[in-house]
Amino acid sequence: MSTFIIEGGHRLSGTIEPQGAKNEALQIIAATLLTSEPVHITNIPEILDVKNLIALLEGMGVKVTRHSKGDYTFQADDVNTDYIKSKTFVDKCASLRGSVLIAGPLLARFRTAFFAKPGGDKIGRRKVDTHIIGFENLGATFTYERDMKAYHLVVPEGTTLKGCYMLLDEASVTGTANIVMAASLAEGTTTIYNAACEPYIQQLCKLLMAMGVTIEGLGSNLLRIHGAEKLGGATHRILPDMIEVGSFIGMAALNRSSITIKNVSYDNLGIIPDSFKRLGIKLERRGDDIYLPEQDKFIIETALDGSILNIADAPWPGLTPDLLSVMLVVATQCQGSVLIHQKMFESRLFFVDRLIDMGAQIMLCDPHRAVVIGLDNRLPLRANKMLSPDIRAGIAMLIAAMSATGVSEIGNINQIDRGYENIDIRLRALGAHIERRD
Repeated sequence: MSTFIIEGGHRLSGTIEPQGAKNEALQIIAATLLTSEPVHITNIPEILDVKNLIALLEGMGVKVTRHSKGDYTFQADDVNTDYIKSKTFVDKCASLRGSVLIAGPLLARFRTAFFAKPGGDKIGRRKVDTHIIGFENLGATFTYERDMKAYHLVVPEGTTLKGCYMLLDEASVTGTANIVMAASLAEGTTTIYNAACEPYIQQLCKLLMAMGVTIEGLGSNLLRIHGAEKLGGATHRILPDMIEVGSFIGMAALNRSSITIKNVSYDNLGIIPDSFKRLGIKLERRGDDIYLPEQDKFIIETALDGSILNIADAPWPGLTPDLLSVMLVVATQCQGSVLIHQKMFESRLFFVDRLIDMGAQIMLCDPHRAVVIGLDNRLPLRANKMLSPDIRAGIAMLIAAMSATGVSEIGNINQIDRGYENIDIRLRALGAHIERRD
């Protein structure tokens, strides 16, 4: 198991550029299964989760050509249909959260798909009901195969997937993506209400439109997908990762450092910059970059009636849940108090015990809520030995360790590697003292 050794207390300086967006990359790579023609994708983050999904596609018979770092062509013209029905394949899918996204394309193009209970972060229950119900609405049937430990989805003999109206029970990002991909080859028009509308869903729709699908309602929660008989090839560039952008904002603030984050696609960051500003962090938009000046004091806003600030996650255009862990760590050294309300996942706040051991003043109210009492940099965090339970808690621990007094150790960093590409090398270039030990 690899470990990070971090000597805290070193200020950062310079510029850093976010990688391509992990969550978009998983959707876009899955969508290449919808056509037999080449699909060229650039700005792919070469992180563990993405590499695992690419390897999964290669095992299915997809031709993958790596032209250069982050630059790939996929061609699914010879998919092994026997392999995608095998237990070996299903077991591999079960170990990778992103594998849920291949069910829609496989069902649409090959009329059958196994939907394994997905792996990934240990952050509480993550339902797949939205996906399954959406496929049923389009005309698929399913059974649960106990020996495979997976749902088996099929398009009944003599029928096709047919467009329809559906109201999703939740604005699931992966659920919306899966249903949109399945609907792209369905007969007629599919209308999805309460669809997720994140920039990454918009990006997926733009790729599908370039492949030959007509889609209305981009950027809204009401999508209309006019299915095509066949999809063609296309070229697509993945957006910068908004979670990395937010993570770098948090790192600069907690280390009282001045850095520039380059090429952030600012217009696609939504409420993220303003959410950090509510913690007292100054940041400037400079074209498509973000500049963070050196700052020693951060004063947390209060509500208009004087009550404690409440920062909560919500479906887009609300605040992404993936940044609440970062904002919680930053708040430990601000002036004032804040309630962090993690509504969408039930176990993501349990890592705060490690921060309390480091000297943070945090009251964990329940699995969803924590009150942070800012120390205003009067009492710096202390070094600690920790294990990363998931990607976002892992990066939050790393940010805390970078500001702490002494040398910290973070184990199980493969969780961080799943979402952040060469993070130790990139942070050393800014002046961080971080070493990877295998």
